[in-house]
Amino acid sequence: MDRLLTVGQAAELLGTSERFPRRLIAERRIRFVHVGRHVRIPESALQDFIADGVVEAIGTRGGLGLR
Repeated sequence: MDRLLTVGQAAELLGTSERFPRRLIAERRIRFVHVGRHVRIPESALQDFIADGVVEAIGTRGGLGLR
């Protein structure tokens, strides 16, 4: 079973304030679970969100040729 993180734990892993993961939840941009009155974020949902935001570097060969 996936580890369920509090909003505070998710914010700490992301290096942000708690407001950011709360906004992700409100905008339905990340999966979350209701546990009674509490909201929890599956650790895999956080990993997926981070992976979706990764931008690969452009190599200098065939790229923009920046020095």
